[in-house]
Amino acid sequence: GELARLDTMVTVVDGPRFLSDFGSGDDLLDRGLGLDDEDDRSIADLLVDQVELADVLVLNKTDKMSRREVARLTGILRKLNQTATFAQTTYGRVPLDLIFDTGLFDFKRVEQTEDWLRELQGSHTPETEEYGIGSFVYRRRRPFHPGRLAAVFEGCFEGVLRAKGVVWLATRHEVAGALSIAGDSLSLEPGGPWLAALDQAELADDPETLEWVGRIWEPDHGDRRQELVFIGIEMPQEAIEAELDGCLLTDAEMASGVSGWASLDDPLPGWIAPEEDEL
Repeated sequence: GELARLDTMVTVVDGPRFLSDFGSGDDLLDRGLGLDDEDDRSIADLLVDQVELADVLVLNKTDKMSRREVARLTGILRKLNQTATFAQTTYGRVPLDLIFDTGLFDFKRVEQTEDWLRELQGSHTPETEEYGIGSFVYRRRRPFHPGRLAAVFEGCFEGVLRAKGVVWLATRHEVAGALSIAGDSLSLEPGGPWLAALDQAELADDPETLEWVGRIWEPDHGDRRQELVFIGIEMPQEAIEAELDGCLLTDAEMASGVSGWASLDDPLPGWIAPEEDEL
């Protein structure tokens, strides 16, 4: 007969260790797991990548966890990945029909990272309500002062397990920042130019882009914005939003315009333009 096809991305989660590993702050190199000497990813980064991209999440060693612990962890994983199929196992025994010939893997879904932002805005599971697991979206339409934002990044956001989204820095007006937080690991990297920084004539030839522009465009600064999704346990949402609001430019700073913003203190790590990175 035909051979069964392994067409499913499966992630096995060690239930008892997941949260401790997630919050350990260890790098892959600390555990001897790095791809090479320059692999600077953290354990939390790797765990998040594996959970978010999985078609099937296997929660292993559930026999060593209480029912409450299993429900709490399931709620966290469901917040990180709302579309995966869940299975609970002991000794890693996974039913084969969850792995072979499922047709679950969809490369287009993996590529569409914006779906991550949209999917987290409305749905929830009973576990998230009972165990204080939740998410919220932070949206603002003025830029961050990089100096004040760097000071906030030196601390940590209480209760936050995961955050991801786009950041508008006043001193880097043409390029969107891509913020990612996983446990104690935080990165802010260039995510590509804002649409407002591109030739608008080129945008007119792309119907999908025009539809997106129609939803988020503002007259003064186009699509530039702060849009961050936070996931965590008993997060003090108002306090986190207040911290970030304190990083936004004041009215006086806004009045100085883009030319004035360029002279603001910017202690954040520099960004290498894509064309320079490829040389």
